[in-house]
Amino acid sequence: MAGRSVRRTRSGTSLHPTPRARRRQAALLAGIALGAGVLSGCGTASGDAGIAVPTFAAGESDSAGSGAEPIPIALPTDCAKVMDPEQAGALFGQILGSVSVQSVRGVAEPSVNRTERTACTYRAGGQTNAFGAARNSGPVLYQLNIGRYGDTASATRQWQLNTNAERSNAIGSRDITVGNVPGVLIERPDETTLAMVYGVDTLTFVLPVSAPGQNRPAAETLPDLAQRILPALAPTQPPAARPSAAPAEPSGTPAGGAPAPQAGRAPAAAPPGAT
Repeated sequence: MAGRSVRRTRSGTSLHPTPRARRRQAALLAGIALGAGVLSGCGTASGDAGIAVPTFAAGESDSAGSGAEPIPIALPTDCAKVMDPEQAGALFGQILGSVSVQSVRGVAEPSVNRTERTACTYRAGGQTNAFGAARNSGPVLYQLNIGRYGDTASATRQWQLNTNAERSNAIGSRDITVGNVPGVLIERPDETTLAMVYGVDTLTFVLPVSAPGQNRPAAETLPDLAQRILPALAPTQPPAARPSAAPAEPSGTPAGGAPAPQAGRAPAAAPPGAT
């Protein structure tokens, strides 16, 4: 009989446990209770036990609990936050899940008061590797370069320098507005560029003539892209420099950009900088 000690006395067999047997019985009962607790815990736990439990500072608990997360005052480091690849694919008539975006962070350029730069390249067929193709190796749908500056005056000055340099070797150019945001549409044989200034940001859209699914004039496609992207940038700008109103995101395809006042000319001696 496990856990019991049997000893004989003059009157027969005694079933009273000895002190040693009582200690063994207590240890056995403790082990059974511990095992039951472990099994009970396994019945409710899920996921990887190695994942750290998140902690929040006191000031973060309210926003974490409500699901609200403050938007950083900085250019997005992931271009998918500027325009989701699925949205880009829909605009260019691509198969669902077939568009990828590549994000490249640039460096600051103190000489022109540029503090940040993000370059985005959207490609068709960049997510499917059925034929062994490397990711982000498909044909380009469009490219976007965003530069952020220390103030609106620096952004406007650099936009003027860049557009003047772009016009010099273009086959055609004209000033447009997207909402109330000024831009310059620059045409070349193999691509069309839309250069814009928006608050403390400069934006340069590049649309190849060979972009898959591009069946509209570039003068329609590029303003359409801009109208969808500018609202995503507005809340990331410093409040003091933030444009008063972002262009409303279109529900359909907008008409081509309307003519805008001629962009100011910068001194010829000033070297153009990258967007």
